[in-house]
Amino acid sequence: MEPFNNSPEMVLVKGGSFKMGCTSEQADGCEANEKPEHKVTVDDFYIGKYEVTQELWESIMGSNRSDFKGAKLPADNVTWIDAVEFCNKLSEKEGLQKVYGGTDFYLNVTCDFTANGYRLPTEAEWEYAARGGSQAKGLKFSGSKTLDEVGWNRDNSDEKTHEVGKKKPNELGLYDMSGNVHEWCWDWFGDYSADDRTNPTGASADRFHVLRGGSWMSYARQCRVSYRDREKPDDRSRTVGFRLARNK
Repeated sequence: MEPFNNSPEMVLVKGGSFKMGCTSEQADGCEANEKPEHKVTVDDFYIGKYEVTQELWESIMGSNRSDFKGAKLPADNVTWIDAVEFCNKLSEKEGLQKVYGGTDFYLNVTCDFTANGYRLPTEAEWEYAARGGSQAKGLKFSGSKTLDEVGWNRDNSDEKTHEVGKKKPNELGLYDMSGNVHEWCWDWFGDYSADDRTNPTGASADRFHVLRGGSWMSYARQCRVSYRDREKPDDRSRTVGFRLARNK
């Protein structure tokens, strides 16, 4: 196997417990599906410093369906199925264990959370990282109380994506977790409960997978760290991309 020299930058997120959902700093903009606030504990994991770029996407997939073209722009027009396939191909390229299996990448994808390869973050991992992990300061957006400092949205994007890493990072050094492109999570979309959870992986199979973070076309309230969106796994949009995760 030829050496692969384009590995994505990953940031170690130290595990811990946090309040997920409609916490006090989010309360004036919360949707019903962000409630109730509940305690979640996650283990250590790695998450991408940036959204997956078109440069990385093309190096693995050999083609590029993004509407907005540019090597350092986030890959867009990515379905959930595309993202899962990308994770497995990148893992294979680096000689890592594939996380995803199954015969039907629409409904019957399996996830081996013990494998060391690339995967999508769970919704809980995504929100914990977006909030700043153990360094969280209780901010409405990922890294700031003011969206313009950290995220491309409908008020400042000129109706397009922007190169990753051009705004201020959050407490963990993660960029663009508010705005630029929506980011797929592993989880099927489901209602929250008030019960404490440890390493949750979402609802049982349904119609929609979770999207997080908002995009270049989103209003500010849709770029908050607790805001939840959803799409079908084969839906494709110029507002949607993803970010990688791995086990520690």
